[in-house]
Amino acid sequence: MQTLSFLDYAVIFAYLIGTLGLGLYIGSKIKTGSDYFLAGRRLPWWAIGMSLVATDIGAVDIIGTGGAAFSHGLAVGNFEWIGCVPAMIIGAFVFIPFFWRSGVTTIPEYMERRFNVSVRSALALCWIIFMACNLGIMLLASAKMMSLHLGMSVNACIYLTAVLVGIYTISGGLAAVVYTDMIQCIIMIGGCLLVLVIGIIDVGGIDEFQAKIRERELAQKMEPVDGAAREQAPETEEEDLLHTSLILPADADTPFPWTGIFFGLALILSPAYWIGNQAIVQRSLGAASEFEAKAAYVWGALLKNLVPVVVAVPGLIAFIKFPELTDGDQAFPELISHLLPVGLKGLFLAAFLAALMSSIDSYLNSASTIVSNDFYKRFYRRDASDVSLLMVGRVVTFLLVIWAVGFSFFLMNRSEGIYTIFQTLMAFFQGPAFALLITGLLWRRATGVAALTGFLVGVCFSITLFALNQPDVYTALGLEPLFQISEPFLYFSIWAFVVSFSLIVIISLCTKPEPKEKIDGLVFSLQPRRGEA
Repeated sequence: MQTLSFLDYAVIFAYLIGTLGLGLYIGSKIKTGSDYFLAGRRLPWWAIGMSLVATDIGAVDIIGTGGAAFSHGLAVGNFEWIGCVPAMIIGAFVFIPFFWRSGVTTIPEYMERRFNVSVRSALALCWIIFMACNLGIMLLASAKMMSLHLGMSVNACIYLTAVLVGIYTISGGLAAVVYTDMIQCIIMIGGCLLVLVIGIIDVGGIDEFQAKIRERELAQKMEPVDGAAREQAPETEEEDLLHTSLILPADADTPFPWTGIFFGLALILSPAYWIGNQAIVQRSLGAASEFEAKAAYVWGALLKNLVPVVVAVPGLIAFIKFPELTDGDQAFPELISHLLPVGLKGLFLAAFLAALMSSIDSYLNSASTIVSNDFYKRFYRRDASDVSLLMVGRVVTFLLVIWAVGFSFFLMNRSEGIYTIFQTLMAFFQGPAFALLITGLLWRRATGVAALTGFLVGVCFSITLFALNQPDVYTALGLEPLFQISEPFLYFSIWAFVVSFSLIVIISLCTKPEPKEKIDGLVFSLQPRRGEA
C-alpha cells in the first residue's frame, strides 16, 4: 500500500472530494438546531442502519480484527455476532422506541425526564469527557495510519483529517454525518469484500482455503517451544482447528474465551454501547418515525453479520500466506500490498479513509449535541431558539475540532498509552451507565435518588478498582494486584455495573416511588397502548 500509482491517488482524491461535496450540499439545507442535531427527524432507516455500522467499524477495527483473526482465529468474529447483533435487536424493540417516542435529543435528556436533572448532568459530563478525549485519540490513530500509507507526516495527516471531517460536520450536522457514513459504509464493506474474494481465489478456493488453514495450524503446533521440539502432533481435530472455531474453552490461551465473550461482552459491554452511547443512538433519534428507528437497528444488525466475514476472514488468509509474520496487525496491510493491483489499492485505501472519517465525524457531532443541549440550553439559555442553537452547535463543533487537534498533539509522544487511555475512560462509567438505563427503562420502581447514588458510587468504584490494580498503589499498600491479567478493563465495567445496579435497587426500595404521571411512556411497563397519545 506504500507504493501507490497515479490511478490510486486519483481514486483517493475523488473519494475525498465527493465526501466533502456531499457534506457541504447537505449543510446548505440546514436551517435550524433541529436540522443540525437530529436532521429534522427525517432520516430514513436504510441510511441510519448503514451509518451505525460505519461508525462502529473504524480503521483501527479493520486492522485490529484482521490481526486478531491472524493470531487467534475466527473467534474474534464473536465481537460482532454475539457482542453486537443481539444487543442491536434487543435495542430495536425495547430501548430505541422509548428514546424516540419521548422526543429527546440526547440520552442524558431522557435521564432527566425519567429521574432528575442531577442524573442528566452526571451522565452528560461523563460522556463529554470521554468523547472529547476520544476525538483526540481517534484523530492521532487515524493520522498515524494515513501517514504510513500516504507517505505524509503525522502532523500533516492530523490537519488534513481534521479539516476534511470538520468542514462537512460543522456544515451539515447529523444529516451530513449519516449520509456520508452511508457512502463510507458501502466503500468499507466493498473494499474489504474485494480483499476477501481476491484472497480466496489466490489460495485456490474455499476447499483449498480450509485445507490450508488446517495444514498451517498443524505446522504451527509442531513448531519448537522455547527451543525444544514437540514430541508429537496434536491428538484431536478440535485442537487442530482452533483458528476456525467460534467457541473457545474458558482456559484457551487467547483473549476470546467463551466466558469473557458471553458474560463480559454480550451481557454488559455491548448493550451499554448500543443503547447508551450518544454517538450511536443519536441517529435513531433523528429517524422519521418510530418504525424507521426500529428498522434502522435491525438493518444495521443484518449488515453487522457481514463484518466478521469481510474483516476477520482476510486475517485467516494472511495466516496461510504469511506464516513468517510476527505482528498480526500487519496481516491486512500485507494482503493489500501483495494482492491488489493498481487502482484497486487506491479503492481500498479510500475504504480505509472512510473508516477513519466515519468514527471521528460521529463523535464530533454527538459531543457537540451534548454540550449544546445538556449544558448550554439546559443551564445557560433555556429559551434558546432553534436558529441560535444551530449557531451554538456549529461553534461548539469547531471548538471540538481545535481541541481534538491539540489533544492529539499532546498524545503524540505518548503513543504507548493511547489504547489504555481509551479503555480506561470507557471502563470508568460504562457499567454504571448501563445500570441506569436498564433500571430506568425496565423498572418503574427505580427512583432519582437511587439512580444518582448508584451511578456516582459505581463510577467511583470502577476508578478505585483501577487505582488498586496499579503497581505503585498496591505495592505501597502491601497488597496483591486485584486482577492477574494485564488489561482488566472488562472486569472494571462488570463489577461497577454490579455495584451500581445493586445500589439502585436497594435504595429505590427504601425511597419514595416516582409519580406515575411523571414516568408514563418512559418505562417499558407503562408504555402507551395502541391508539393512545
